[in-house]
Amino acid sequence: MELMEKLEVLADAAKYDAACTSSGLHRGNRGGIGTTTMAGCCHSFSADGRCVTLLKVLLTNRCVYDCQYCVNRRSNDVRRAAFTPRELCELTMGFYRRNYIEGLFLSSAVWGSPDDTTERMIETLRLLREEYNFWGYIHAKAIPGADPLLTRRLGLLADRLSVNIELPSEASLRLLAPDKEKCAILRPMAQIRDGIQVSRQEVARYRHAPRFAPAGQSTQMIIGATPESDRHILTLTQGLYDKYRLKRVFYSAYLPVSDSGLLPARQGFQPPLLREHRLYQADWLLRFYHYRAEELLDEAHPDLSPLVDPKCSWALNHMEFFPVEVNTAEYEALLRVPGVGVTSARRILTARRCGSLTFEGLKRLGVVLKRAQYFLTCSGRRMEGLRVREDGVLRHLVALERPMLAQEAPEQLTLFDNTG
Repeated sequence: MELMEKLEVLADAAKYDAACTSSGLHRGNRGGIGTTTMAGCCHSFSADGRCVTLLKVLLTNRCVYDCQYCVNRRSNDVRRAAFTPRELCELTMGFYRRNYIEGLFLSSAVWGSPDDTTERMIETLRLLREEYNFWGYIHAKAIPGADPLLTRRLGLLADRLSVNIELPSEASLRLLAPDKEKCAILRPMAQIRDGIQVSRQEVARYRHAPRFAPAGQSTQMIIGATPESDRHILTLTQGLYDKYRLKRVFYSAYLPVSDSGLLPARQGFQPPLLREHRLYQADWLLRFYHYRAEELLDEAHPDLSPLVDPKCSWALNHMEFFPVEVNTAEYEALLRVPGVGVTSARRILTARRCGSLTFEGLKRLGVVLKRAQYFLTCSGRRMEGLRVREDGVLRHLVALERPMLAQEAPEQLTLFDNTG
């Protein structure tokens, strides 16, 4: 198979992996080719509209596992290909010199054994770093079940590592991927967490100490293929952040790639893109807005609302918390106001030292008053002409998201319109 044919096969197979981010890392050039900055990598877009910042490929799509939800499962009749480490290095350098990419996202199916696959990945990254002198951003997938020493070597060559948790529950994993075990996935997560912590301590003492996965680790889970609720998913996400100190959890709406009776039927199946979007919004609240998973959802409400974003939904269910007085409220209280973000909350704290804030001033500070006007006051006063009724607030907030709802969940919008 020609090199470009391999690229076509293996880049297409990699598009199902969403756990791909910009670098979030600053490292100077050591006299070689490429660099990485806190601003991240340049962006391009794949055919299905997903944002791609790196050369995103699999080392191979030949796999010994038969995971029902995976397009690369061994029982699936697809074209198979594999790069040699040298071929992938030449592609990466060629694309970099043409300014197509700023780095590499390298994953792989398990070919032979986890150790064999990891060794091929290590050789690829070793060549890039040592022979091609490439110091751009590299994100590599750690292979569950590989020897811990191999995972460490991989982390010393890559900027970020990730281990996909695959499915939200152990029961679903056992049903759809019987060759995999939850403990085999969590074990390398713990190793990477500990390796990062030790590496930071060593770098603090010895400036030139080798750095292990300096941009942290991430993971991905598939949603919509199994019956777990949003509450289950967010509780798992919260636990992963707390225990393994992940940088990101990625959510991938299930795309039907199998006719297995254990998965949703292909006929008429719509990928849950709106649900994926809501989970990302909720994830943002967990990471930056000091929310906890148990605050957003409970047993009575196990799924996120398709009508409004999770922050607005929480606010509408806790109207006793509002209105918030912007001239006296604590930072944490400001973060709870829909339309007030992390940056605008900090600006409010700074600006009000010089005098009382007005609604016009809030607008200049970046507050989205279309949302925030219902939940805050300035010097004890509501926005002029504003009438607050809970059903009216909901209608207005839904109207702000109407374009997206009309595209992704028209049945929900129709239901809302019919019920008033």
